[in-house]
Amino acid sequence: MTLRVLTYNICRGGTGKVDQLSAVIEACKPDVVVFQEATVPAVIEQLAARTGMAQWASTKGESLAFMSRRAVRHFAWHHPRFSRHAFLEIDPGPSELRIFGLHLSALYSAWTERHRMIELRALLASIARHQHGFHVLAGDFNTLAPGDLLDFRKLPHRLRALVWLSGGNIRWRTIQRVLDAGYLDTYRLLHGSDAGYTFPTRAPHVRLDYVFTPAGFSSRIRACEIVTHPAAAAASDHLPLLADVDFV
Repeated sequence: MTLRVLTYNICRGGTGKVDQLSAVIEACKPDVVVFQEATVPAVIEQLAARTGMAQWASTKGESLAFMSRRAVRHFAWHHPRFSRHAFLEIDPGPSELRIFGLHLSALYSAWTERHRMIELRALLASIARHQHGFHVLAGDFNTLAPGDLLDFRKLPHRLRALVWLSGGNIRWRTIQRVLDAGYLDTYRLLHGSDAGYTFPTRAPHVRLDYVFTPAGFSSRIRACEIVTHPAAAAASDHLPLLADVDFV
């Protein structure tokens, strides 16, 4: 059987964008949606009602939220030590599959990349205690993968200044840390060197959104696609990522 998982940064809670977000989500026909920047629970409640989802969970103060077409077996936010952000664990049942939603610190600079590394180590260590076999990591990692390039000329002036102040050269190490932990970048697995840009929707030139799975389970990823629905540009500053995952 296949589970369709959508990861979607809905930008500042999605307030005022329920119509556009609903259109994008309905077109994807997901079984589970993992949200980032889902800071307004009422928006997630409305999206669940609009898209026919049986269960949703969102809470003030947390970026991560979810909704599911069927009631899940278990879900929880976990707050690892040394991480400013929580991760969201979803056990959709009845299989062994676990879904872990992540949202790492934002901004492009050498300082924030170091912070993302510290944060990610704490998150991966905590996830290792909660997962028991096949699982996926999905979300907005706010950083570049090895080999991906960032054209600093396309950044807003304030971000260009931040890059310059932090040394002018960012060593993009966070995604390499995920790969070194034994995970595969499922988009790269299926699409090779395709750019796969997900941000910003007005002129995509950066890939910030990912779905990872342990290398030993790569055959269970049937698809991983960037969603380019006509309503996506008006719905958020991120394009969502949609993965089809086989489970037992």
